[in-house]
Amino acid sequence: MCGRYYYSDKTNYEVEEDLELEKGTMSMKTGDVTPAMNAVVLLPDKRDAGRIILPAEMFWGLTGKDRKLVINARAESVFDKPMFSGNMESRRCIMPAAGFYEWDKDKNKVTFFRKDKRPVYLAGFYSLSDNKDSFVILTTAANEYMISVHDRMPVMIEKEHVKDWLYDTEKAKKLLAMPMPQLDSSREYEQLILF
Repeated sequence: MCGRYYYSDKTNYEVEEDLELEKGTMSMKTGDVTPAMNAVVLLPDKRDAGRIILPAEMFWGLTGKDRKLVINARAESVFDKPMFSGNMESRRCIMPAAGFYEWDKDKNKVTFFRKDKRPVYLAGFYSLSDNKDSFVILTTAANEYMISVHDRMPVMIEKEHVKDWLYDTEKAKKLLAMPMPQLDSSREYEQLILF
């Protein structure tokens, strides 16, 4: 599951560099992003066949039928669920981040980030929910770097595939099956066991 991610002070210019965006395009604020907050997402420019990427601000979470906030969707079934499938066909987005958090069974906060310390590109989709553009992050089974903390993790797209994710539905389906990148982690608090 992915319930919180963060931007570092260098995320803006690293995203611009990775995705060859015009300098000054990104304007993310340093800090944590949590559900029910607005955040910067990357979208395809539907008016342009040149596969341009546009940043936009959206709300994290869709309102479900039971009025609960839906913040994640399982990648394995997202194309099959009526609430999600239409959005996955035509409204995919990317949430750039420096890293994300998960809590272990002892309630310790664990920070995950790429081994090369570059941005992570979280895969998702967006829709109109309660009269506002809102996004959801996709999750998948945890890889070897996450499994000791949680059994799910966000779907991450490599920088060279971001445009494919945004613009090409068939390639997006294949990207959902790709292995997730190598991650490093750090714990904000670690309990010591003394004998």
